[in-house]
Amino acid sequence: MSTYVAVGSKESSRSSRLRAAWRAAHEPVPGVPRWVLIAAYAVPFTVLPSSLWRIAAVTFHLPIVTDPPRGGQPLGMPDEVYVVVLSAVSELLAFTAVGLVARWGEVFPWWVPGLRGRRVPTAAAVVPAALGATVLTVLWTKVFAGLHASLGHPAPPGDPIAEHGWRLVVFVGSYAPLLLWGPLLAAVTVAYWRRRTRNNQRGQ
Repeated sequence: MSTYVAVGSKESSRSSRLRAAWRAAHEPVPGVPRWVLIAAYAVPFTVLPSSLWRIAAVTFHLPIVTDPPRGGQPLGMPDEVYVVVLSAVSELLAFTAVGLVARWGEVFPWWVPGLRGRRVPTAAAVVPAALGATVLTVLWTKVFAGLHASLGHPAPPGDPIAEHGWRLVVFVGSYAPLLLWGPLLAAVTVAYWRRRTRNNQRGQ
């Protein structure tokens, strides 16, 4: 009986720590408008559909693509592993948008050695976020412009654009949300800069 109690206590403690970490990562700082919160929280979801498509098609070999791309991955990683790593990294990058509305985007968290507890310089967050928003907007606009131009033309084997019917619809629908990644990040970045600038002026 005591063993079950101990196990249950450990699971409860682990669950409590996870909930606390989740709240710390997502809880907004005071003064963030609701629309900015929605935009920041939406950014990871713009990346999620394409990540799930890659994992489903390449890692689990689901029949949503006729001829999935093969080979040429960094460090010789198997395709099945590479798409999982790529998707995880993409989601982590997208999640940094939440830092523009959360406390860890204004004060370095405890796990940053040498900086924990210090204020995050406004430029240290705004400059990379603005560059990222610009690159992402240009990149995915260009990709989808080329995608539109390629429709109806022969495509090389392994290119999802060579699909037809529902497979093509699923592919395009999975990647289309990426068009919102850059603009949403840009909007949240501008709101972050305005809020931090206004707060810094008040503190003077």
